[in-house]
Formats: sequence, structure tokens, C-alpha cells
Amino acid sequence: MTISYQKEGMVGVVTIDRPDVFNCLNLATLTELRQLVAELAGDRSTRVVVVTGAGDKAFCSGADLKERRGMSPEQVEHYIRTIRDTFSELEKLPKPVIAAINGLALGGGTELALACDLRIMSDQAQIGLTETSLGIIPGAGGTQRLPRLVGKGIAKELIFTARRVQPDEALSIGLVNRVVPAEQLMGAALEMAAQIANNAPLALAQAKFAIDCGGEVELGAGLLIESNAYQLLVPTKDRLEGLAAFAEKRKPNYRGE
Repeated sequence: MTISYQKEGMVGVVTIDRPDVFNCLNLATLTELRQLVAELAGDRSTRVVVVTGAGDKAFCSGADLKERRGMSPEQVEHYIRTIRDTFSELEKLPKPVIAAINGLALGGGTELALACDLRIMSDQAQIGLTETSLGIIPGAGGTQRLPRLVGKGIAKELIFTARRVQPDEALSIGLVNRVVPAEQLMGAALEMAAQIANNAPLALAQAKFAIDCGGEVELGAGLLIESNAYQLLVPTKDRLEGLAAFAEKRKPNYRGE
């Protein structure tokens, strides 16, 4: 197994467990990750997911280039389709996903982080889409997700130069949400995840859907998406529980119903 999984209360922690090769992604690892993502999609007991890498050197260094060198063009095409689809399925999980970037996040590793909703970065980590230095381009969503996050101009600079971005710059351009000392990374990620998990899971799912889908259309259509997402929550037990807890000045007990 090259993907490990453990639960911390209502938070699921997904770890790429190939530290000896900087947590790079071979086809077997992607297959395991895709299967786990599918299971998490239907797991109501897990309300937030944290993705990280084993060890302290790498979050994910991207594709396994040693494996790639032995592939035929058809096998490379299959690999690219698999990594792209796996990250897209992670992005579409109906629950928040936090990337805890503990070390190098290069190429596909950056694209993995971009497929998450939030990113917390160690002050010892580096991040970057380095593909053009290898004669290729980001093929797992990097050319699409990065400009939507940081703007077209900055995204073009980072992709064209293929340079590694240090934590302070990553924070300043909005590539990551927070930078914390390396020893505090998982604590910070789990703290944020727990804070999110206290909120209503159905509301979190609809908020994520409205933000992600509404951000791709003009404002009027986006407002309709938001309105429809809101309407879906009106008949839920969680909405009534939220109102009751507020009136009774207590912590709500959300059940995802």
C-alpha cells in the first residue's frame, strides 16, 4: 500500500506513503488514491479530509519519472488521464479538503494541492509547476486551476519559468492559505479541519458546490446556483438544529440530515 489513511474524529487524513522516492505518484499509487477518494465520497462519518505526504522532505514530487521512462506513448496517455481524473474526483468530493504541504510539492504535487480546497504550507516547503523544464506542460489541471487561483499573469510566469515558489511568496500571491512552522503543520491542518467539521456537513457540501460551480459562470447564473444550493438546505434537520442551538445558546449537533 502506498496510500495510508487514518481518522482523527470527523477528519480523515490521507497520506502519500512513498517517502523514499519523495512521495512521487506511480500508477499504482494513483489507483489506490482514486479508490480511497471514491470511498470517502460516500463516508458520512468523515466531514473533512486532509491530504499530506509521508516524512518531512516531500508532500508530493509529482509523477514517477522512473516509471514514466519505461512507458509506451499509449501508457503515458493512460497515466495522464488517470492522474487528471483522480485529481478531479478529489476536487469534487462533497466535503472540504485541506492540503498539508509538508515538503516539496512539484509538478503533479502542486496540481494535487490545487485540487484541494485549502492549502497550509510548511515554512520549509517549496511548491511549483516545473513541467516546462522537462519539455512538457502541467497535465493534471495545473494550467487551469492555477490561473483561477492566482490570476492569469502570475500563473503564466510560474508555468513559463518552471521555478520553485518559496512559502512567503506562495502566501502573498494567494497560492496557499497559511504558512506555519514545519513542526506545527499537521497540528494547524487538523485544527482547521476540526473547526470546519463542527459545521453542518450538508451546508459545507452546498457551499463548496456553489463556490466552485458559481465561479465558472457569469454573476447572474452564479447567484441562481447559490439560491438553488440554499433551497436544498431549507428542509434539512440540520438547519432546524442550527436554529434551535442558537436559540438555546448551545453547540449544535449536526447529523448530516
